[in-house]
Amino acid sequence: MTAKERVAAALSHREPDRVPLDLWITPEIEKLLMRETGAGDPFDMRVNLGHDCLMSIAGIVASFYMSEEPEYTDPWGITWRRVPFADGNGHYTEIASHPLGGKDKKLLSYRTPDPEEPGQYDGLKDLIERHGKSHYIVGGILGSVFEGPWYLRGMEQFLQDLLLNKDYANQLMDLVMDFHLKAGLKMIDMGCDMLLAGDDVGTQDRMLISPAMWKEFVKPRYASLFQEYKNANPKIKIATHICGFVEPIISDLIDVGVDVLNPVQPLAMDPGKLKRRFGKNISFWGGVDDQKVLPFGNPQEVKEEVRLRISQLAPGGSYILCSSHNVQPTTPLDNIKAFYNAYNKYGSYPLNV
Repeated sequence: MTAKERVAAALSHREPDRVPLDLWITPEIEKLLMRETGAGDPFDMRVNLGHDCLMSIAGIVASFYMSEEPEYTDPWGITWRRVPFADGNGHYTEIASHPLGGKDKKLLSYRTPDPEEPGQYDGLKDLIERHGKSHYIVGGILGSVFEGPWYLRGMEQFLQDLLLNKDYANQLMDLVMDFHLKAGLKMIDMGCDMLLAGDDVGTQDRMLISPAMWKEFVKPRYASLFQEYKNANPKIKIATHICGFVEPIISDLIDVGVDVLNPVQPLAMDPGKLKRRFGKNISFWGGVDDQKVLPFGNPQEVKEEVRLRISQLAPGGSYILCSSHNVQPTTPLDNIKAFYNAYNKYGSYPLNV
């Protein structure tokens, strides 16, 4: 099977020849693995390592690593700051200022970037031209309904808006959603196999907002957004990236047309329970713990973690093996190698785990 065929079979709730493979990584780990594999660019590195999914992103979340400057302002007007890690091995980015921050900021004068601006899709165009026939191509449009608005407004202020200024919150969410609607339709037109939307609303043991509030503000927008995507291409798969504990809304995600849940953090939700409860109606992408095992465990523990997640989530298909978020720069190279070695040992069907 090709990588594209493999993922398509798994997301159709069938067992392919082997479990589809992916690994989310920070830019620092990306550079490390490019050196290790001798790859000339990040896509070739992933192909060399046997990844089946290849992704390019556009929209508000693309701002995280868009500049090497210590501080920069993105096309949305958000100012970002590079924060070095304590050991000097790389950096993370955080928002330094919000263009709509402040209690009385007006929306009338604010304009989002142009979703039709072609340069933001250059990476996707190159990806499809080089690997679109062989690999499963994902267009990332994260921060599409809930997360993008708080980037613009500020977390505390936006959460207050949801309670005290609902008209403002609704207008802002619609503004951000409209951009990502058009961006997603553009990606579908270019030839993506799957769109990855989503907004982080989970913490380690509960949701950031109540399920009732999520159903009031987010669910109807997802329903509208995903229906538009499927109207454009009935074969398109919809994935949502939602970190943390989100078990109370998984049935709702299925209701609005979500095909795949990412990243399935095992320290927040029990993957085996999710598979038993929801596995007939949704696929899973992620699951390998990168909060404790990958960064702080040893290679044998990584091997056991990969085996466990395959045993829980891969029977019957419906699973893409992946880390439960970006593998961090402090993760030992031996543990990353152990991840791939364990996959090569346990990842083929029929499963032997």
